[in-house]
Amino acid sequence: MRRLILLLILLLAGGIAAWLRYGLPPRVTIALASQGTALEAVYATGAVEPVHWARIGPATRARLTEVLVEEGERVTEGQAMARLDDRQARSMATEAEARARFAVEDLARTRTLVARDITARTSLERAERDAQAARASADAAMQRLDDYVVRAPTSGIVLRRDAEVGEVVDTPASLFWVGEPRPLRLTAEVDEEDIARIAVGQRALLRADAFPGRAMTAEVAQITPKGDTVRKAYRVRLTLPDDTPLLVGMTVEANIVLRETPDAVLVPPGAVVLPPATRDASPTAPPATPPGATRRAHLWVVEKEVARRREVEIGVQAPRSIEIRRGLTAGEAVVLDPPEGLTDGTPVRLETRPQP
Repeated sequence: MRRLILLLILLLAGGIAAWLRYGLPPRVTIALASQGTALEAVYATGAVEPVHWARIGPATRARLTEVLVEEGERVTEGQAMARLDDRQARSMATEAEARARFAVEDLARTRTLVARDITARTSLERAERDAQAARASADAAMQRLDDYVVRAPTSGIVLRRDAEVGEVVDTPASLFWVGEPRPLRLTAEVDEEDIARIAVGQRALLRADAFPGRAMTAEVAQITPKGDTVRKAYRVRLTLPDDTPLLVGMTVEANIVLRETPDAVLVPPGAVVLPPATRDASPTAPPATPPGATRRAHLWVVEKEVARRREVEIGVQAPRSIEIRRGLTAGEAVVLDPPEGLTDGTPVRLETRPQP
C-alpha cells in the first residue's frame, strides 16, 4: 500500500512538471519600439593637418652643424632654418673659383699674343671656351653651397622640428614642418565601396580619443579624383571649424552623414530576425551601416499576449538599435531574442526588459 501511494505521488509530480513545462505559454521578453534619430553614415579615419603647410628636408646628404629656429617660431619665405657641414663643398667651390680666375688670366695673355701675331687665332678661341667653362663650373659650385642651407619654402609657424645638431641627414628626411595653425582640415581615407556615396558639402560627425564624449563636426570639402589601388581607398578632405579643439596630428574617427531621420522607429537589435546572408556578414566599424537600399527582415509583435509575426523593412543598423522603415510603429511591443519554435498566434507570457 505504501509503494502504491509513493508511485502515485511520483506520477502526480511528473504530471505537474510536464504541465508546467509544456502546458504554460512560453515566457518572452518584450521591449517597446521607440522613436529617435536614425543616422546612416560612412565610417572613415584620418589625421588633422593645416590647410597650408610644408614639410622641409635637406637638399643633400650631410651632417647638421646648426639649427637656427625653434618650434612655435614664425619664419618667412627663404629664411635659413638650419645649416649643414659644407667644408668639402666649400673647398671644391674655392678650387673652382681659382681655376676660373686662372682661365680668365690665360685668356687675357692669349689675346695679347694673338694681337701681336705671336700665336694662332685658334688658340684664342680655345682659351675663350676654357674660360667660359671654368666660370660656369665655379658658379655651379658656389650655387651648390646653398644646398647646405635649409631654407623655409613658405612663411608660417614652425609646427614641428625633427633636427638635432650632429646627426647625418639625407634628402628623404623631414627636418621641419612649417604652416599656419588655422584653418585646419581632416584628411581621411574612405573605402572604394563607399566613395560613390560621398559628396562635397556632406556633414561629418567626429570622435577623438583626446576629447571623449565631445560632439565635433566637419564638412566634406574635397574628394581626390584618383584612388589608392593598393589600399583600395580614396582620400577625402573635410573642413574643420575655426573653433575646433582638435590639434595638428591627432587621429580622428569620422562618420560622414548620408541620411538623417529624426523621427525614425527604432528597436533593439535582438528584436529583428535578419536573413541568413545578413546575419552571417562580418560586422563593420561602429556605427554599423547598411548599404543604401532597405532590406527585409521580420520580428515578433505582441498583441493581447499573443505573438504575431511581422514582416518589416530595416534601415540603419547601429550597435544599440535598428531602424524600422516600414511595418512597425513606435509604441508597439516587440519580442527580444524570440525563442525557437515560436509561431504566429502563439500565446505568450510577458516579461519587460528595461530600456537602456
